[in-house]
Amino acid sequence: MAVTIQCPNLTCRSILQIPDKVRGKRIRCGKCGSCFIVPAGSQPRATGDAKAPKKPAKTP
Repeated sequence: MAVTIQCPNLTCRSILQIPDKVRGKRIRCGKCGSCFIVPAGSQPRATGDAKAPKKPAKTP
């Protein structure tokens, strides 16, 4: 799956489509040549969290 990010260079601001496997790594913008680190993103939640009991809702 591809990640869509914007080049952080204020004079460029190109929209980049990059592979998901480069999250957390340094890349170079193909248009302006600026180097930057792709944000790591969030990790998927563990399946055990779904089985945790929910707190009952408060009723006024």
